[in-house]
Amino acid sequence: MPEGKIVKALSGFYYVQDGEQLIQCRGRGVFRKQKITPLVGDEVKYQADNEREGYILEIFERQNELVRPPISNVDVALLVFSAVQPEFSPSLLDRFLVLVEANQIKPIICISKMDLIEDDQTKTQIEQFVSDYRSIGYDVYLISTKDQSTIEALLPQFEDRVTVIAGQSGVGKSSLLNVLKPELQLKTNDISTHLGRGKHTTRHVELLDVAGGLVADTPGFSSLEFIDIEADDLSYCFIEMRKRSPQCKFRGCTHVKEPKCAVKEAVDSGEIPAYRYEHYLHFLDEIKERKPRY
Repeated sequence: MPEGKIVKALSGFYYVQDGEQLIQCRGRGVFRKQKITPLVGDEVKYQADNEREGYILEIFERQNELVRPPISNVDVALLVFSAVQPEFSPSLLDRFLVLVEANQIKPIICISKMDLIEDDQTKTQIEQFVSDYRSIGYDVYLISTKDQSTIEALLPQFEDRVTVIAGQSGVGKSSLLNVLKPELQLKTNDISTHLGRGKHTTRHVELLDVAGGLVADTPGFSSLEFIDIEADDLSYCFIEMRKRSPQCKFRGCTHVKEPKCAVKEAVDSGEIPAYRYEHYLHFLDEIKERKPRY
């Protein structure tokens, strides 16, 4: 039975990439009965009626899945945040990082618009944030769509991976995609003028070939609420806390009021940035106050 990856979903059809072939498939009725929707990114078994059309027979187990964009088996989330316009927000970045870590996706931080910083104080602040996140263990890139070399430095990160691009609105995610894949420029303009604004349009997700990997063409993470994260699991989504938790005196330490907590000691000594710990406490309260879902 041939196998492939769904790289596009549109109007009830799923386009399965199998080597050089792209097969237009429908899902079997059994998926509807089981309330399973095939997703872009799924690895599948299919049956081909001919060289171009077929049916999806089986969906392999997913390593993760996102609600929006509806996509599975994501390897990397490129988190794009601007230095200015809008102002850099470590709180929002940490929120994204928690969601990404909870889904077992590798985050890569990109800070855009470095060329628009006008004062030394802001530049120093951003440089401190860059230093902090790198010391925690994150890859951080400083990018500008006006400087092709900063974008090219990113390209090796795409190879053999499925990537989504997410982040603050207004930071230039679409511009970044257009630099990575210049023919998209034309595509986005075509779509907006052809369909017109305000009309109901079929949203579709497509994985595009970029630098030897696949990139989702829609910005990710519409919801930034911690719907599926439990209070006990939150500290595992902060990698510097995850590393230190085994040294805490109590198993299951929440790093709030317990004595001999390795995480709080690291905050006091400056090894963990105080703002990261404050965001952790804020997110913990948010999860505890969440209304139960029935």
